[in-house]
Amino acid sequence: MSVVTTPIQPGAMVIAPAVAPAGICKLAGKVGRRLFAFGIRVTSSPTTVMTPPIMVIIRTITKTFSKRSEGGKPGSIGVSDMVSPYEDEDAVDGAKMAYGDVAGNRLIIVIGADAAPRLDKALAAAVPEQAALSRSRLMKMIDEGDVLRGGVAVTNPKTKVKAGEEYTLILAPAVDVATLPEDIPLSVIWEDGDLIVIDKPAGMVVHPAPGTPSGTLVNALLHHCGDTLSGIGGERRPGIVHRIDKDTTGLLVVAKSDRAHHGLAAQFEAHTVNRRYIAVVNGVPSAYDPRIRGLRGITFEAGGILKIATHLERHKTDRQRQAVVWNSGRHAVTRTRVMEDFKGGAALMECWLETGRTHQIRVHMAYAGHGLVGDQTYGGKKKVSPKLFGAEVAEMGNSFPRQALHAATLGFAHPVTGEMLEFTSPLPADLEGLLAALRKGQD
Repeated sequence: MSVVTTPIQPGAMVIAPAVAPAGICKLAGKVGRRLFAFGIRVTSSPTTVMTPPIMVIIRTITKTFSKRSEGGKPGSIGVSDMVSPYEDEDAVDGAKMAYGDVAGNRLIIVIGADAAPRLDKALAAAVPEQAALSRSRLMKMIDEGDVLRGGVAVTNPKTKVKAGEEYTLILAPAVDVATLPEDIPLSVIWEDGDLIVIDKPAGMVVHPAPGTPSGTLVNALLHHCGDTLSGIGGERRPGIVHRIDKDTTGLLVVAKSDRAHHGLAAQFEAHTVNRRYIAVVNGVPSAYDPRIRGLRGITFEAGGILKIATHLERHKTDRQRQAVVWNSGRHAVTRTRVMEDFKGGAALMECWLETGRTHQIRVHMAYAGHGLVGDQTYGGKKKVSPKLFGAEVAEMGNSFPRQALHAATLGFAHPVTGEMLEFTSPLPADLEGLLAALRKGQD
């Protein structure tokens, strides 16, 4: 156990216990504008100590400072050039950081020599992960006057910064958003203080939009979570890090805190989240089909895995659709394999995502010539054949009321604890009924 002393306001000190392994002891710090030195034990990895009303962030001293001497002694006026006891050049890209509570939560950033020249970029690179401030949140704070230099608000994100300048970020408490909570039943698979995993039913939109201002997953989560939402981007709302379409069923993870929101978003951006879907498509993709092998961006990998790699962007004439493109848009990769072949006329597929673009699986399967059963937007010309399955089964398949797609598996590292989590969702009744009919039609 070591003791960390840090100021929360001029002339006052707070003693915060920090559990940390043994390390090098350096002396540095300041109170207001008067320099003051105190002891701090430096750990070999970042450690956050929550002791209301302050957050103490202990960081590794990098090689640049590892051999420098202590800055005076406790009670002295002089200190070394290690101004902040929370220094870590690798972590903050040339900026120095201290965090305390001064008339409300405030984050103090001292611009380093290697910082970006613009204010918004310098702050985005400098804020520590524990502060959980996204680039968009920082832009909003600048615009709203919550970034101060010398006590004066700086509202231009392009402001030129200089090494040694000190910026104070005012972290306002979370406020309630205009979206109203609604008592809508939810199938909760997992929940703790930082995140919640939901098994979404068909017909539910994830986020409110002009056409669907209510009845959404966000409305339901606002009611379900209530005061347990600690705030996302300064607002008391659930943090949506990914979505599935209105008529797609299955698993979503939603952040309840800023730190979870950042951690989850980083995993989705790095493509480390395991997302596997079950789909029913028209026809059966085959490595022996010369048509599909001739399509640009399509290859077959070991184990009969079909890889589809294209770019996707909004359709030029129908803005509700996505389209495959090559010289613009965003990179998109889907892998899929046949799980069950229904007489060559339909197939049960497992699909997994390397990227997560809007309508990605639906667009990619349609591009491959095997659109999803029930997909009125991308389904294509192929239909469930009455000759293969009989009129009753064909009618059921061709009138299926939604795209036959289910988000069945979701795996990720817990953004706070680091624990590996993986969840599975059974097929909903309508998809089970469709598969039962297709199997029966083979008899």
